[in-house]
Amino acid sequence: MPPTSPPGQPDGTDNWFGTLPGQTLLESEHATIERALAERPALPWLWLAPEVQPLDIVGRGLKLAVRPGAGADAAYTGDIRCGLPLPLANESIGVVVVQHVARPDASGDALLAECARVLVPGGRLWLFALNPLAPYRWRWRGAGLRASEPLGWRRRLRRIGLAPEPVSQGIGPSWKLLVSEHPQDGPGLRAAYAVRADKRTLPLTPLRRRLPLRLPRSQGIPAAYRAAPPARRELSDA
Repeated sequence: MPPTSPPGQPDGTDNWFGTLPGQTLLESEHATIERALAERPALPWLWLAPEVQPLDIVGRGLKLAVRPGAGADAAYTGDIRCGLPLPLANESIGVVVVQHVARPDASGDALLAECARVLVPGGRLWLFALNPLAPYRWRWRGAGLRASEPLGWRRRLRRIGLAPEPVSQGIGPSWKLLVSEHPQDGPGLRAAYAVRADKRTLPLTPLRRRLPLRLPRSQGIPAAYRAAPPARRELSDA
């Protein structure tokens, strides 16, 4: 049994997602990922995954997988080889899919912040994570993986300026090694779930409208005209 690593992916070269239970889960997520990456067809997309998967995605984009043995260093391989920060321009990506590669710790926060940086205003991030309530968790026991509830991920997404949806989508099998592509509302007992978050162009909290400047009035006459200029007073006294 491999040693348990900090919350996130295994630190060794043995990757649970390369096993039969892991492959069953990844295949269950394919249909959702295909739909997600097609949401902004005019813009390029970015897909970060535990391993390169044979999916033909419509449009332009980058497929990146965690480099074996990278641990918490966030090193990726695939269409390009890179680490953090990502070699992408600010606000250049329409959709980002983070599939089981974000750790619920500081390194995961750094990765999500990079994803938020490269998203265009109005772009969307999809975060796939393991469900701690699923019976399927016994299949990744001892693999160095640790599941987290959707609430914690929503808090992290809000901290980096994204607006997560209040309900996640449950994906994958509950226990049996059967591919299940149809998502459900809420994680339930599914092996994984997806949280969607948007990069809004307007502030989340509406700005308070300022009242127009009002001048004090006395009996309907503006204060500026209450007293005549000194020169006019002298003329009238004369």
